[in-house]
Amino acid sequence: MNVKRENISINNLLLTIAAGIASLWIEESKRIPVGGQAVIEGVLMKGPEHWGLVVREPDGCLWSKSWLGSEWLKRGAWKWPVIRGFASMADMMKIGMKALSISAERALGEEDNFSAAELVISVTVALLMVAGLFIALPVWLSDHLAPGFGASYAVKNLLEGLIRCSVFVAYIAVIGVWKDIRRVFSYHGAEHKTINAYESGGKLSPEAVASCSRIHRRCGTSFLLVVVAVSIFVFSFFGDGPLWYRAAARVLLLPLVIGLSYEVIRGASKSETWGKYLIMPALSLQYLTTREPDVSMLEVAIRSLEIALDPSAALTGINEKDEQDGKTAGKFDEVTEHGSLE
Repeated sequence: MNVKRENISINNLLLTIAAGIASLWIEESKRIPVGGQAVIEGVLMKGPEHWGLVVREPDGCLWSKSWLGSEWLKRGAWKWPVIRGFASMADMMKIGMKALSISAERALGEEDNFSAAELVISVTVALLMVAGLFIALPVWLSDHLAPGFGASYAVKNLLEGLIRCSVFVAYIAVIGVWKDIRRVFSYHGAEHKTINAYESGGKLSPEAVASCSRIHRRCGTSFLLVVVAVSIFVFSFFGDGPLWYRAAARVLLLPLVIGLSYEVIRGASKSETWGKYLIMPALSLQYLTTREPDVSMLEVAIRSLEIALDPSAALTGINEKDEQDGKTAGKFDEVTEHGSLE
């Protein structure tokens, strides 16, 4: 995979923050809470207690790592409805950027970590892109287009939401043209197929997982479209005003919108009636944010889920096999490509 390091840093953090990594939401399983995210040449999975990250290195080896999830999400007000949605998103963004940074280093065969300055610049640029593309631009365009539709505040607010949705879909379509992002989307498809196989009680083998759908009801893509719909409702309560006021209000209200959207997705994912049909239109967007994975990608996603569910057993098995093959390494040795446990 021949990609410049600086492009990986900017492009994938933009994808993660602006598009929410269409692949970037924790999905709650009907059996054991699991979720996932595609990274560079790899997959990040969330089990009941641990994260599991697996990346395919340039030599074809699978590099594995596991660490404990955030305990603060299980305590106090962070468990309350609405608040838990924004808290989970904030935690996912933090873990997602960590996983992207690690995967970039392992996939490129580089040992140097991203510097603090590089990370700050990348995040700042990404946040400015989010503010400009998905907040300021829809507000500005709705101001100029609304007079042609009657100019009422309700019409202007609805038009703003439709523009925001169109900008988001266009953004996903454009970045999907890039070869490296298409590979991320293929790993996103592998992540979905693996979770679908697990939730249905199927066998976690590449052959069995390949037959599963790459569309998942609780994907982050669906979540982001629900965010757009909920924002139309929430923003309608805060009246009209100058451009700066409405743009600022939308930024400040974003935690509330995300929290409410989380509850909508949470309820819809458990319903086989109203919930199933409510999010059905959003599922079609996953045909843009996922691609059919190859067998090597499915192997990565399966290994990542196994580690997230039982990291000690999975990583012990990896290292014991390495020793049998003559690849002697310390148990959970992070220096090797074989696996580590924190």
